[in-house]
Amino acid sequence: MDSLLKHMVDMTGHRDHAMLDISVVSAVQELAAAAQARVWSISTIGDRTWVRMRASIAAGGRARVEDAHDSALPGQPLEAFPELAACLARRETSALACGPQSMRTLWLPIWLGDQAATCLEIVRHTPFRAATIHTIAGIVGVYRNFQNLLDYSERDSLTGLLNRKTFEDQLARMLQCPGEQEPPLPGQLERRCSNGEEKGWLAVVDVDHFKMVNDTFGHLYGDEVLILIANQLQASFRSRDRVFRFGGEEFVILLRSTTLEHARRIIDRFRSNVEAYAFPQVGRVTVSIGFVSISPYDSPVVTLGHADQALYFAKTNGRNQTCHYDELVERGLLKTVASNDTAEFF
Repeated sequence: MDSLLKHMVDMTGHRDHAMLDISVVSAVQELAAAAQARVWSISTIGDRTWVRMRASIAAGGRARVEDAHDSALPGQPLEAFPELAACLARRETSALACGPQSMRTLWLPIWLGDQAATCLEIVRHTPFRAATIHTIAGIVGVYRNFQNLLDYSERDSLTGLLNRKTFEDQLARMLQCPGEQEPPLPGQLERRCSNGEEKGWLAVVDVDHFKMVNDTFGHLYGDEVLILIANQLQASFRSRDRVFRFGGEEFVILLRSTTLEHARRIIDRFRSNVEAYAFPQVGRVTVSIGFVSISPYDSPVVTLGHADQALYFAKTNGRNQTCHYDELVERGLLKTVASNDTAEFF
């Protein structure tokens, strides 16, 4: 009982989705004596549904955020997990699969209304006991409710992305240490900033000719375009990155700890994915992107302003392109503009 209460306190003490994921996999792994526990994201793009791992823990190991995302695919296709696919299709609360060497896998979709964007996976070498499933169900209920509270306060109601009011805190955290990946867990040593090539990055995304979309097709189709672009954003970036709807047709991405070439590749891959996507009724839609490295020596206003300058260059020089602020300055295509560092964000 003491262990259960400790995990409950830990889960409800976080104000960050990634750390909440870490807490829930740690709790269910210990309480179920599981060989492995994982949190999966579930997303639908076009006519296919994909799953992507967000956090995991193995017996005897530490829980961690799963952030590798170099593939051009937005995860693994749902059909690779037939028991989970059937569970979601039937709107069920759980599914049990028996694998090689009698490994049992318990799938627990986190339903919010008629949507499940998250699923817990728990793997054991032996059958699940009724008392264990009862305890896990309680953990899942707390996780679902607290995740819903975080979503209500932090997420944009239309797209499901993080909203603008959460942006300042997230950027301030990265400015304190651009190489920091996540806040350390209790008992872990604090990570040091990376002094190598890896940096944090801020990208500003704007939908090209969005007013024309609204004027031509109506605001309902305009909203659908924003929702579909948000789906592409969530599928294109890693779990530890942060994606925000900044207002209207503008989005902001915070990429953690990566190199310039890798940042450019994944940002431009997202742009290419949007260009190649067939938006219902609307057809072809493109985005322009400006991005900049995050430096602890610059204020949030300066960092955002530099990315916005690069975006403005992209918009005024052909659109549908990705522009890096420092490269534009080095090539003499953009001049630095003095900024009021004491300006209010909002």
